[in-house]
Amino acid sequence: MKHFNNTIIISIDHGFGNIKTANHIFKTGLRVYDSEPLFTKNLLVYDGRFFLIGEGHKAFTPDKVTDGDYYILTLAAIAEELQDEGLTEANVYLSAGLPLNWVSQQKERFKAYLLQNDEVYFTYKKQDYHIRFVGADVFPQGFAAIAENVSSFKGVSLLADIGNGTMNLLYLRDGKPDSCGMYTEKFGTQQCVNAIKDAMMDRYQTRIDESIIETILRDGTADIDKEYLKLIRKTAEQYVAQIFQKLRDHDYDPKLMQLYVVGGGGCLIRNFGSYDKKRVTINDDICATAKGYEYLTEYYLKKRDGTA
Repeated sequence: MKHFNNTIIISIDHGFGNIKTANHIFKTGLRVYDSEPLFTKNLLVYDGRFFLIGEGHKAFTPDKVTDGDYYILTLAAIAEELQDEGLTEANVYLSAGLPLNWVSQQKERFKAYLLQNDEVYFTYKKQDYHIRFVGADVFPQGFAAIAENVSSFKGVSLLADIGNGTMNLLYLRDGKPDSCGMYTEKFGTQQCVNAIKDAMMDRYQTRIDESIIETILRDGTADIDKEYLKLIRKTAEQYVAQIFQKLRDHDYDPKLMQLYVVGGGGCLIRNFGSYDKKRVTINDDICATAKGYEYLTEYYLKKRDGTA
């Protein structure tokens, strides 16, 4: 969150697996109730309905404006940021993004979706909020994560933003994006999770909770049976091998270029991949893209204001 004149810039990375702001992260899921549910830890109340934030799992959709879920999750993300400074009322300028190859087609629709109300009143975690929306920017996903230091990129680089639902690839030459070298693949980390669940069912006829899988993908291990762990690690290694194959399908050559990885998939490459650490950089900051949105919006607002 950044302050600009009488406005607060709040950046949100609307992922298919997690919602990220510059300082917070929570699951991209919600459950809706017509009356107050029994458990209310992350309860958001809006327009007479009750939403448990971070509950359940939102199915992948290539268009984020098809329902109201991402709008409700946006309100929760705003509240998470405002509570850090004890604010309950603010003029908010939103900064968000979309996958590289979807930005041009969906940008205006997503911006209108985020700004569908001039102001809103809602309650989150038993605290009332009053928000006035004053604008929004929508940027290319992935590139935002490196925007602040892109001038340091030399030669040919390949940026790989590996999220829960998609993998976005962007070629850069001396830090300049190549508009003809952009690719979006529906090959995110959820595909790895699904493959592990299938492998566990096929080999051991057992269901494994996704939280266990997520722990192993993030940390490389977990307190489970060693044979189960062996199978999960092997499946993850196969998934990472597929990532590198998809990179090669798009002309990636580690001897000719640097690879820069952002997004949740970076930990999979670190824990289960085989690569030259001198030629592959993995950004472990899951909020890097959201921070990049924030940086870009502040820069453009200052430029429009004549203070940049």
